[in-house]
Formats: sequence, structure tokens, C-alpha cells
Amino acid sequence: MNIAVIGAGPAGLMAAEVLSAGGARVTVYDRMPSVGRKFLMAGRGGLNLTHSEPLDRFLHRYREAMPHLRAVIEAFPPDALRAWSEELGQPTFVGSSGRVFPQAMKASPLLRAWLRRLDQSGVRFALRCHWTGWTATGELRFESPDGETLFKPDASIIALGGASWPRLGADGDWVDSFKAKGIHIAPLRAANSGFSVAWSDLFRDRFEGQPLKGIELSFGGETARGEAMVTCDGLEGGAIYAPSAPIREAILASGEAVVHVALRPDLTSSELAARFSKPRQKQSMSTYLRKAASLSPVAIGLMQEAAIAAGLNVSAMDSETLAAFINAVPVRLTGVARLDRAISTAGGISFDEVDAHFMLRKMPGVFIAGEMLDWEAPTGGYLLQACFATGVAAAKGALEYLKR
Repeated sequence: MNIAVIGAGPAGLMAAEVLSAGGARVTVYDRMPSVGRKFLMAGRGGLNLTHSEPLDRFLHRYREAMPHLRAVIEAFPPDALRAWSEELGQPTFVGSSGRVFPQAMKASPLLRAWLRRLDQSGVRFALRCHWTGWTATGELRFESPDGETLFKPDASIIALGGASWPRLGADGDWVDSFKAKGIHIAPLRAANSGFSVAWSDLFRDRFEGQPLKGIELSFGGETARGEAMVTCDGLEGGAIYAPSAPIREAILASGEAVVHVALRPDLTSSELAARFSKPRQKQSMSTYLRKAASLSPVAIGLMQEAAIAAGLNVSAMDSETLAAFINAVPVRLTGVARLDRAISTAGGISFDEVDAHFMLRKMPGVFIAGEMLDWEAPTGGYLLQACFATGVAAAKGALEYLKR
């Protein structure tokens, strides 16, 4: 059995491992000169492999795609991913947020061990090979430094990622090849992305690059705690990535979305109001807020910015109104960050186009894995978990297909 895996990210490499263990001769093709580039980038600040929360809650993070991903994640759940990492000599631990990391924190030791095992199992790599589609007779077409190469494997698994990291190889240029075959593809959109805010020059100049720590952001009935970074043109960071899907859809539908930021979510309104029971006297409002509510300068600046935009005066608020405002600061988002600046990609090949093993119904023998499929998830380990799990599922599907 000769099987081609196109794409050397987590989904493709996991598929190659399962295929090789199943007795297939595997060649992994990638346009870049080295493998796992986005994987290494994801681990730059600590490789978040998966999450430790109960599986049912875990699965609901995939929103509309959950019914399509449930079976494959149940077949290769977070515990299985942790055991796989341990087998590669990289034990994991659960962080305070419930996220799971290798003890080394970095992606590079895990990737090196993984590539050694793939090499020992006979997996072959063809790098600097850019897949450009199929010939009229169904052969895979590759462009390489040596010219065009054609190959017709017994089956193929394509795992080329989305379009959020073009400099690392995931630029979405596969879309046209699939559309030419009549495959329906939901438009590729930014996921886990930042959003635009029309900051005043004063706020932008003073607070660009500063983090809003320990906040809780709410939108459309969803809340997320964490940190958000003030950028020159908006906000980005974990607290805003979690509800980014409904925020994005609202902006695309109406041109804006108003989120509410709780600057002290650990305190109730009554607890905050009690802190403002003492008169301000001669203190500036900023000093008063800093001392009474332990707010950072950037948090105070955000309050002032939002109040001015809403035609309100923070200094004139009574203690109850001020307390309520601190934990419901309205911020109007007016745009979505460019796809090439997003962490991940929404959209992709519709699940209606694939069977339960992720084989294209219109193209028997061609399987899809990873971010090319139409799903999205928040950061926190959910992205990598689904990439690994779909890679496993597609590989098992290919082996079953060839047995038939």
C-alpha cells in the first residue's frame, strides 16, 4: 500500500504514524523545507497539547461541528494524546487553567522524538514539494526545485491546514483545486483572532501594547476570563479569542459587536460599591479607582474611553453605578483581524462532503484531516486535539478503504 500524506503538520504527521503502523508505505509531502513549522510556533510560549476538562464539556467547545467530531475525539481523546506524548518521552502536566502541556513546555523536544520514530518506522519525507492539485487522470501533481513530479498513490490524506499562517506554509491555496472537483468549501475566515476598536488617539498612544489582566469578557451569553492586549487598532488575546466566533459573525452581519468587559470579575457589584463608600475628597478619579478597586492604569483608561464614547462621566457616577460600570465596560468592536494574523481558521471543506472516515464522497481514496475541514475551536488545547484526532481517523479510514 502506497499512501501519500500531503501536509507535515500535526494532522498529517499523526496520519503518517498510524498508516505506517498499519503496514503502509508512507510518503509525507510538504512545501516547506522542514516539517511541523506551525506546531513549533504554537509551542513557542508553551505547547498546549489538549485540555483536562470532562470530555462532554470538552466536545461542546467545537460548537456546530461537535456532532461531526465527537466520534473521532472519543476514539482518540485527551488521555490518549497524553499517553502518546509520554511514549515519546515527553510526560505532560495539567496547568492551573486545566490546560495540558508537556513538562518541557516546548514543542521541539516532542517533535524531534516524533520524527525519530517516524523515520524508524520507514516514513519517507519529500520536502519543498508543493502540491498543486490533480492531473486529468487523477495523479497528484507536485512542484519541486527539480521540476514537476507526478504520483498516483493507492490512497492519499491531505492535511494542509487553514490559511492563518501563510509564512509557515498554511495559506489556503488548496481551495481552488477542491472547488474544481465540485467540493463545497465554506469560506475561510479568521478564528481566534483580534478585533478592531476605534480607539481615541490619546488612549492608543498611551496604552498600546499593555495587557488587561484578569478580566472577564462577555458577549451573546458567553463569558471568558483571561487577558486581552490593547493593540494599535483593537484588542487581541485569550479573553477575546474564546468568544471570537459569535463576535465575528455579529460583525460580519451588522458591522459591529459590543462586548462587555468586567475589570474586577472576582468582586460583586455590592462588594465594589462598598469600596467606594468613602468620599474621593481631593484624589483624582484615576487615583481613587486605583486605590479603591485595585485597577491598573490601562483598565482605568479603558473605563474612561468607554464612558466618553457612551456620553458618560465616570467622575459623576455614584458608587453603585460606578461598581456596575467597572464590571460591564462596553467596548464596540468594528472589524475582524486579517486572516493571516489569526491563530486559526474557520470554514473549510464541508462535513457533508466526507464520510465517517473523512474520505471525500466524490473522490474515493482521498481523505481530509485537520483544519482543512469546516470546524473551529477556541485556544486551550482544543485545536491540536482535533487535528491529532482527525489525523488518526483519516489514517484508519484509509487503511480500511485499502483492505476493501
